[in-house]
Amino acid sequence: MAEYRIEKDTMGEVKVPSWAYWGAQTQRAIENFPISGWRIPKRMIYSIALIKRYAAEVNVKLGLIDKKIGDAIIQAAEEVMEGKFDEHFPLDVFQTGSGTSTNMNVNEVIANRANEILGYPLGSKKPVHPNDHVNRGQSSNDVIPSAIHISVRIEAENLINSLEELYKAFVHKSEEFKDIVKIGRTHLQDAVPMTLGQEFSAFATQIKHGINRIKNTFYHLEELALGGTAVGTGLNTHKDFASEVIKRIAERTRIPFREAENKFEALSTKDAIVEYMGALNTLAVSLMKIGNDIRLLSSGPRTAIAEIILPSLQPGSSIMPGKVNPVIPEMLIQVAAHIMGSNLAVAIGGQNAPLQLNIMKPLIGYHSITSTVILSNAIKTFTNKCVIGIKANRERCEELVEWSMALVTPLALKIGYDKAAEVAYKAYKEKKTVRQVVIEEGILSEEEAERVLDPKNMLGPYGTGK
Repeated sequence: MAEYRIEKDTMGEVKVPSWAYWGAQTQRAIENFPISGWRIPKRMIYSIALIKRYAAEVNVKLGLIDKKIGDAIIQAAEEVMEGKFDEHFPLDVFQTGSGTSTNMNVNEVIANRANEILGYPLGSKKPVHPNDHVNRGQSSNDVIPSAIHISVRIEAENLINSLEELYKAFVHKSEEFKDIVKIGRTHLQDAVPMTLGQEFSAFATQIKHGINRIKNTFYHLEELALGGTAVGTGLNTHKDFASEVIKRIAERTRIPFREAENKFEALSTKDAIVEYMGALNTLAVSLMKIGNDIRLLSSGPRTAIAEIILPSLQPGSSIMPGKVNPVIPEMLIQVAAHIMGSNLAVAIGGQNAPLQLNIMKPLIGYHSITSTVILSNAIKTFTNKCVIGIKANRERCEELVEWSMALVTPLALKIGYDKAAEVAYKAYKEKKTVRQVVIEEGILSEEEAERVLDPKNMLGPYGTGK
């Protein structure tokens, strides 16, 4: 078997590996863009194939292509979505800004496989042509943004599921720890008492708000640019093509995709993805705060805060025996940092849309899709390998509360702010508890000190009885 076959495109002859299902335009892109080794995400390839599959079905229905050709395209597209041809989508993310190279990569693979199904050799371009049949009624300019929206919206379902499990885990911990009184901290300094459950309830609410922010972007993500073709006018596509294809995609995915309200906007901007990445960025900020807080709360375990105990998963040092590090929270904060960077890349990409076309779509697609997948995986791991297994160190919580000078706070209502501050300073200077000082100074009796300085009476507003 020959190592190469010769294919032709509008620019001339190209050598294509004999085993490859791609064609001349893909081969040119392989040679032109040996940049990063980052590949277009599989989910995006599958979403493009999904479009091609239903485009063929609709084009047959509209009488625009022969049923035999349409059926072969449908079978080939389904096989692509099953992952049977993953190795035949080798293109680098850093390519032409419209994503034309990737659209043609999918067109060529599907066309070659369809021809093979019909008994013709790879590279023949007959009876199925990558442009005339697989790409019928479409342009890279409307296919690629549609595929990005479909991909992100599908992957976002997995992200939401991961977040909901994390939310439940935090709610469970907030209930489990609701009676464990600990010291609060502001500016990393002792503040007034609270419960460990209250602390974890804040984490739960951050995640709940993150879920809602992401869901609020779905309406715009569900707009598809299909039918706009080159600039939004719909030139070279049937008037019923887009609505029929999108209806089928919505039925297949069970997501309410619809035609874009304005196809000129849908082709020339990626505002919906910028909005979505903004929601992911906010979530990343929340996760970094949560991950760092959990690291602080578990720090020690003997010489720092150590109010919670994390699951021990692996040795933490190559030189210090017995050391165990908070590896899962550390993973989470790294992922959060990555998402923040991806958000910036997408925001810059969204700005690069001169006149009728955004020209950073491959980069936007890559970061929005992979960010969603990475976040989903990280959150699942954080939930299952960290949060669910967190235990409270009740004794340490009680010890730190008792030693905190912040217990003096309710005294301000009884003896005034300045006098209460003197008590705090004396306790600190003499290395005594506030309780010891107020009793020694005769400010409170032992019975009064028990009542006034009981941390459980400091867990809510004055007069609530909490």
